[in-house]
Amino acid sequence: MVVSRINIWRILSPNKIYQKKYFSTAVKGPFNHIGGAKTACLDAIRDVPVREPSTGNSLCNVPASGANEVDRAVTAASQAFRQWSKFSNSERGRVLLSAGGKIRQYLEEIARVEVRNTGKPIWEARLDIASCADAFEYFGGIIASLAGQHIPLHNDTFAMVLREPLGVIAGIGAWNYPLQSCSWKAAPALACGNTMVFKPSQFTPLTALMLADLLSESGVPEGVFNVIQGEETTGSLLCQHPGIAKISFTGSVATGVKVMTAAAAGLKKVTLELGGKSPLIIFDDADMTNALKGSLLANFLSQGEVCSNGTRVFVQETIASQFLDKLVEATKKLKIGDPYAEDTVVGATISKEHAEKVLKYIEDAKKEGAKVMCGGERIHLPSPLDGGYYLSPCVLANCHDGMRVVQEEVFGAVLSFLTFSTEEEVLKRANDTMFGLAGGVFTRDLQRAIRVVHKLQAGTVWINNFNVVPLEIPFGGYKQSGIGRENGTAALDNYTQLKTVYVESGDVDCGPLLKD
Repeated sequence: MVVSRINIWRILSPNKIYQKKYFSTAVKGPFNHIGGAKTACLDAIRDVPVREPSTGNSLCNVPASGANEVDRAVTAASQAFRQWSKFSNSERGRVLLSAGGKIRQYLEEIARVEVRNTGKPIWEARLDIASCADAFEYFGGIIASLAGQHIPLHNDTFAMVLREPLGVIAGIGAWNYPLQSCSWKAAPALACGNTMVFKPSQFTPLTALMLADLLSESGVPEGVFNVIQGEETTGSLLCQHPGIAKISFTGSVATGVKVMTAAAAGLKKVTLELGGKSPLIIFDDADMTNALKGSLLANFLSQGEVCSNGTRVFVQETIASQFLDKLVEATKKLKIGDPYAEDTVVGATISKEHAEKVLKYIEDAKKEGAKVMCGGERIHLPSPLDGGYYLSPCVLANCHDGMRVVQEEVFGAVLSFLTFSTEEEVLKRANDTMFGLAGGVFTRDLQRAIRVVHKLQAGTVWINNFNVVPLEIPFGGYKQSGIGRENGTAALDNYTQLKTVYVESGDVDCGPLLKD
C-alpha cells in the first residue's frame, strides 16, 4: 500500500486541540463490531496479545474469533444486504460522503491511534487517514454515475445489462496500512451495495473499530460493515464461509495463495493485493534531485514496510558513483525517533520478530558480497521507547541480481543499489522477478520513458515520481503481485456483477419446434 497524495502533508498541520471520542473504546474493547454494535467475542479460540511497536509495551489483547463468531458476523451482513442493496446509488453515495467528512473531523485522533497501531511517524499516519476520507468521498461521489447498458436489437426488442452487487464481502487487511487497506476495500464495496465483514491484522486491530463507529454515525445501517478480530484461523474460517461472495485480501503472496485456494473451493471472486520487488530505473539524463527524492519515497516510507517499494534501484553507470554518494548522504540524515514527534522521519518496525527478519536479510547480503553504505542497525532510544525496534535505513551497494536481498521482498528499509549500462539490459533485469506490483523510471527523455513503461511488467508505473497513488487511479499488480484492482472506476467492476436481461417486444419465434 502507498500514500495517496504525498504533498498534502504541508497542509495537514497538527492540531494541538483535537476531537477525541473513540480512542478509549478502541483500545479497551470489546473488540468485535457486529450488527452495528460493539460486542464481546462469544467463542474466542484464544486471546492474542498486541504490542505497541514504538515502545514494545502491551497495548491490548484481542480475541481470535472462532467459527460461531464468523457466522454471526456473516449472518448480520447477509441480513443487512437485503436493505442496503435496495438503496439507490445516490442514497448510498450520500451516506459515504458523510462518512468521509466524519473521518476528516476525527482525523487527528484516528492518526494518533494509527501510530499506536503501526509505529509509523505521525505525519505519515495523517496522510494515511486523509486517504481513507478520500476513499469514501471519491466512491460516494462517483457511485451515482454507475450505470448498465441498453442494447437495441431487432423489431424494438432490446436487452439491458444491469450492474448488481455481489453480496457479502470478506475484507482482510494489512498491518502496514491498517485503516487505509480497510477503507480501500470498504468504500467501493459499500458504494456498490455490498456489505462487508472485515478482519484487521492481529498486529493492528484498533482503527477498523473506529471506522465502524464512524460509519454507524454517518447513517450506514446496522450490519452493513462488521469487524471481527483474529489470526490466520479466523481469516480461513471467513474465506471458507458459504455466505461470502467475494474475498478482498491485502498481504503476502504466501497467504494470498491460501486465500485463493479457499476461494476456489467455493468459486468465490477474489481481489488480491500482494507483495512486490519493484524496480526503480534512473537514467543518466534524469533530474538528480528529483531522482534522489524518488529513491527515498520508494524505500523509506513507513520504515520500508510498503508492498510497492522500489527496493531495486538501478542507476546508469555514468552517474552511479555520484548518485550513490548523494543517496547515502540523504539517507543518513533521516531522523529516527519518537513517532509522535513532528520531525521524526523513521519510526518503529512493527515487531521484534519482523525487525530480526529484516536484519537477517542485511547480514545475508553482506555474506554474499554486498557493502553496507549506511544503516542496517538497531537504534536504541531512551525510555519509554527503549522497548521498540528502530532500524536505521540501509543502503546496500555492490549488489547483484542473484542476491537473496535483491530477489525477495524484505519489507523493511533496505535499498539495493544496482548499476546498468543500456536500456535493453536494465529492462531485462527489472522484469526478471516473480513480482509485478510497481516500477518507476526517471529520465528527461519522454520517448524513452514511454518505451520503458510499456515494457515494464508491473501494474503501476511512475515516470519521474514514485509511490503516489491518488484514489482516482487503479492500483494492483501483474504476475504474483495480485489479481484485480483497487481504487478508480476499476474497483467498481470488482464489486459488481453483470446481469443480462433480454426483453422481447414481439411474438416468440421458435422455428420448426412449434408450427401454427
